[in-house]
Amino acid sequence: MSLKRFGVSLESGLLDELDRYTAENGFSNRSRALRFLIEKYVTEEKWACNNIVAGTVMILCDKNAGDVQGRIQDTIRMHEGLVLSSTVYFVSGTCCLYVVVLKGEAVSLTALADRLTSINGVRHGKLLMSRVD
Repeated sequence: MSLKRFGVSLESGLLDELDRYTAENGFSNRSRALRFLIEKYVTEEKWACNNIVAGTVMILCDKNAGDVQGRIQDTIRMHEGLVLSSTVYFVSGTCCLYVVVLKGEAVSLTALADRLTSINGVRHGKLLMSRVD
């Protein structure tokens, strides 16, 4: 898919928030952050329903970033009604890959994935869902 360029005008405060979001989430630039946010919005709009779905959340995190692993595990435990299983793989000296398998209402899975991927120290997170009924 080819990329298209366009200009965006933002108020100063909103641009500051975009820059903060970009830095906190490890995006290399504003364009990547905006693409992520737009894709997330489109996906959430499609799944803002009560359909029962199964899904996985993949979370790539820096294992040396504070207590990121503890915060991920605490969040998983707080949502045990949605979580079927979870596992962690140590993919490098500093990087962990969590895979969390879920089942429940699409809107609930989306909310949980958002909580997990917004934890400070998470480099990337992705939710994949499919309707089961």
